[in-house]
Amino acid sequence: MAQNETIIRFDDVSFDYGYNKPILEEACFSVARGSKITFMGQNGAGKSTIFKLITGEFTTESGDVHIGHGLTIAIAKQVIPKPDLKLTVLQFFEKCFDKKVYDIDPKIDAILDVVNLHAPHDRIVGSFSGGQQARLLLASALIQDPDILLLDEPTNNLDKEGIAHLTDFIVNYKKTVIVISHDADFLNSFTDGVLYLDIFTRKVEQYVGDYFSLLKEIKARIEKENRKNAMLAKEIQENKDKANFFANKGGQMRLVAKRMRDRAEELEEEKVDIRREDKTIRPFIIPSQPNIIGEILHINAFKTFNSKTHKAVERKANISLKRKTHLLLVGPNGIGKSTLLESLASTKNPDAVIDPGIRVGYYRQDFSTLNFEDTVYESLMGVMEKKHEETLRSIAAGFLITGEIMKTKIEALSEGQKGLVAFARLVIQEPGLLILDEPTNHINFRHLPVIAEALDKYEGAMILVSHVPEFVKQIRIDETLNLEK
Repeated sequence: MAQNETIIRFDDVSFDYGYNKPILEEACFSVARGSKITFMGQNGAGKSTIFKLITGEFTTESGDVHIGHGLTIAIAKQVIPKPDLKLTVLQFFEKCFDKKVYDIDPKIDAILDVVNLHAPHDRIVGSFSGGQQARLLLASALIQDPDILLLDEPTNNLDKEGIAHLTDFIVNYKKTVIVISHDADFLNSFTDGVLYLDIFTRKVEQYVGDYFSLLKEIKARIEKENRKNAMLAKEIQENKDKANFFANKGGQMRLVAKRMRDRAEELEEEKVDIRREDKTIRPFIIPSQPNIIGEILHINAFKTFNSKTHKAVERKANISLKRKTHLLLVGPNGIGKSTLLESLASTKNPDAVIDPGIRVGYYRQDFSTLNFEDTVYESLMGVMEKKHEETLRSIAAGFLITGEIMKTKIEALSEGQKGLVAFARLVIQEPGLLILDEPTNHINFRHLPVIAEALDKYEGAMILVSHVPEFVKQIRIDETLNLEK
């Protein structure tokens, strides 16, 4: 197969989940061999579903998915499946292959070096940090050396160094790469084409160039459509005015009036549907628990971990958080940021004292604070102290959680939608202490300024972990704790 020859083609593909959730309607697009493609679209539009149609995990309702004969496909998913968290590193990589791979250990070491991760082969996968697990997911796809590499939100949880390694790999990878991501800067470093899944039309739009090129093209297209419709509206009104004028003349003039009305109707049909932009969540605030006086949290000590040996080191501290105090935790993947946050949220950390009666709002990067068996409605109502249906639905609507989504189980949501549910729960909870572990993961970039503004204005005590500098810059930070130092 020659370079630039089509190796993936969707011909009039339609797909829905069978519970009134259509994803694609006669979608068409193609991917050329050796291209670096970005897949974009609103949270919940169905981008990960398209990956599953490419791998064959899902089958189409109608239409055809064509994959080049004999081509191998590997996918790095957003999260490690729960059963796999109990595996050792060796078992995790062995699972990537249908057949036994002899002398696999050197291959594992080589691929871990590519993703800049030191991982003993007997270590349990679940013991790694979120960022380290993201590197394991990436390595599990890379070790297969596929012809088509599918990466689903690969920068989630990765620190700056990890993203740099990933970017360098993709730029130099000689085969086809398709990436789902909301990180515009990351995407623009390698993208030569964009596939955009429109949640309204359920079609896939294909663009040449990077994400900035896409924005320019969409803007130009919307302006052109608006101009055309404005000209048509003017001509329609002129025909209607003439029709009314001639109709009042009577006799033969009424036939002229009818022709004018018919022409107005024809022009109405020529109007084009203007491309609708992705919706953005409404501006919101996370109310702080009222009547809080004095110290909310005091940290006397914490543990950090050596990324190579995973040995813990006890560190003394004297950190005090009161209302309107925002603390940023920084440090490389695996040093213990999430471990510290989890211990604080559990209120069982012997080296940290949370004032009794303080409500803790905890946003976990893996969404394990959510019961995946609950419906969205049950999840939101479960944290509402004074049950009020109208208030709950109003808050949910601000996070694009519609009536249909409210009936859906958490497990059936996209990762981005789970993130929006988690934020809606925080608004309902009104916490006195807000703990946020990588809150930008999976979230559509259009929502991030709105979320940053809400965190900036939060008046309780807050601890934040984020590897996205542009996001952090928009939030008031009063103190920074660097776990590496």
